[in-house]
Amino acid sequence: MSSSVRQLRGRWFVLTLYVVVVAIAGLMGALIAWFRPNPEQLDPELFGVIQLPSNALGMALYGSVTLAVLFGVLIGAIVFVSKRYDDDAVSR
Repeated sequence: MSSSVRQLRGRWFVLTLYVVVVAIAGLMGALIAWFRPNPEQLDPELFGVIQLPSNALGMALYGSVTLAVLFGVLIGAIVFVSKRYDDDAVSR
């Protein structure tokens, strides 16, 4: 098995895991708003700037976008560092 095939499979795994986690966050946000006895008490603000409605859609959007941005920045940092990592320096 070549290195490029293994690298592609790893990227697909990370991308799939990313999408699943973001979808779960959106589902949890919707469930919180749906089962909350008084949804008007919820006050979601996306990044502290954008006011979202306090219904299931607003909470789902809040949860999924917040987690997508957070994980996107972390994964981007990992990719940035890994592309600059020198494999030859380890073997010396």
